[in-house]
Amino acid sequence: MVEQSTDWSRADAASIAAGVAEGRVRARSVIEATLARIGRVDPAVNAFTDVTAARALVAADAVDARRAAGAASGPLAGVPFAVKNLIDCAGLPTRAGSTINRERAPAARDGALVRRLEAAGAVLVGALNMGEYAYDFTGENVHDGDSRNPHGAGHMTGGSSGGSGAAIAAGLVPLTLGSDTNGSIRVPSAFCGCFGLKPTYGRLTRAGSFPFVNSLDHLGPMARSVTDLALAYDAMQGPDPDDAAATARAAEPVLPGLDSGLGDLRIAVAGGYFARGGDPEAFAAVQVAARALAATRVVEIPEAARARAAAYLITAAEGAALHLDRLRTRPEDFDPAVRDRLIAGAMLPAPFVERAQRFRRWYRGAVADLFADVDVILAPSTPCRAPPRGQTHFTLDGVSLPVRANIGVFTQPISFIGLPVAAVPVWLDGGLPLGVQVIAAPWREDVALRVARVLERLGIVRAPIAELT
Repeated sequence: MVEQSTDWSRADAASIAAGVAEGRVRARSVIEATLARIGRVDPAVNAFTDVTAARALVAADAVDARRAAGAASGPLAGVPFAVKNLIDCAGLPTRAGSTINRERAPAARDGALVRRLEAAGAVLVGALNMGEYAYDFTGENVHDGDSRNPHGAGHMTGGSSGGSGAAIAAGLVPLTLGSDTNGSIRVPSAFCGCFGLKPTYGRLTRAGSFPFVNSLDHLGPMARSVTDLALAYDAMQGPDPDDAAATARAAEPVLPGLDSGLGDLRIAVAGGYFARGGDPEAFAAVQVAARALAATRVVEIPEAARARAAAYLITAAEGAALHLDRLRTRPEDFDPAVRDRLIAGAMLPAPFVERAQRFRRWYRGAVADLFADVDVILAPSTPCRAPPRGQTHFTLDGVSLPVRANIGVFTQPISFIGLPVAAVPVWLDGGLPLGVQVIAAPWREDVALRVARVLERLGIVRAPIAELT
């Protein structure tokens, strides 16, 4: 085989898979180049907590051997990927961003989504930094150090999937997995300038991952292109009896219709709550996308502020219940900011949480009514660009607010009822990126990704690799 001189360490997933399938490059060469780039660049980014080099090379050789034998290469043949370190990787303790969990025995088996990606030919190269126990919007970690934004090292990556966003933006891998409970895929996608998909709640199995809030947790992919999101998403779909929340729906591939355009899709912009409480640039990014899509209709998602408050209550209560024994026996080993919020959650009166759950049922129905008249709703992902690392407060609408608690003001009302969202990055003026949520009705990931793909083809959204080295 005569390999092409392409810099495969910076290639997107679709290009790598095509190159391996067509014999233009060996999977081993891609993985060797990827590992070299991680070794060279990651010290400035701190995206990885574990690099599984030996495992990756063995897996790459297996991909090459299958191709040499004439077997199908798989839709993600040779594509390097990495996962947030709350997803099990055989042989590694599942840290979940904590110091306590790294004392656990190494995982005996990969998480379900890791297995599905590898079955499609992808190659795991490591585990990624994250906020402790996923209770974080900043990307800061007191145990492993902060992940650093490749587009501005002094700025936050967003969290809690901060390492997942940073690894994409730095060009370390073309594909990562993150988790999203209240916004933890969409926030780093905005701050780091990459694409993300928070699927419908229950669409992708969470088996083999460390939980945070069972009734809100999602897993999903992050990438540098919409096509790569679709490739990964399609490879990971399907029922799983090991996750009680996983849907029994059969896989519904999105890649075949990805480039079918807008057709007669009805697209609206979220007004009201989603048009205030942020910097002007956050709303300008939404308007840029809306103009490109000729979306002039404005809809108001009812009681979104109350939905955010209810999501906060449920998050705090369920998170505290999960960690109660650790809080009692090892409080000093938590990040104080995480520990204190979990303790507060443990003290919430049960009737408050019950009322939040009752409201949740009403809110789900009210938003479903909106989707009888529209197919897609556009909203900002975050209220601002990535703040400087270490900043504790910011000013929104003239009010000083805690950063950690308020970055998710626009993401929480959406994940609260498990809607699918394609997170897309918008660059307005050469500064740090902003993000837009492309929100669809339940189980319509295909619609959200079609709209994201149109924006990408128009050049409105893009995910460049930061020029680090």
